[in-house]
Amino acid sequence: MGEVVAVIKLMPEEPDKFEIMKEKVTNAIKAEKVEEEPIAFGLKALKVTVVVKDEEGGTEAVEKKLRDIPEVSDVQVVDLGRL
Repeated sequence: MGEVVAVIKLMPEEPDKFEIMKEKVTNAIKAEKVEEEPIAFGLKALKVTVVVKDEEGGTEAVEKKLRDIPEVSDVQVVDLGRL
């Protein structure tokens, strides 16, 4: 089986906890890239790029780890593609 690259967008529970969320995310998972995306009025989202195996439920384990971080409000896979 091959590998899949996924871009996951995370929204913070509170805007002032963004940096805490970012630190916890980078400690919780092995990310290929982590980017900040301005949304509006100072609110930012975090876009995390990860590589997972191309198998059933490929991103589910990563999504669960991210949802378990208290500062994360929303987890959404925004892009998915084969390597």
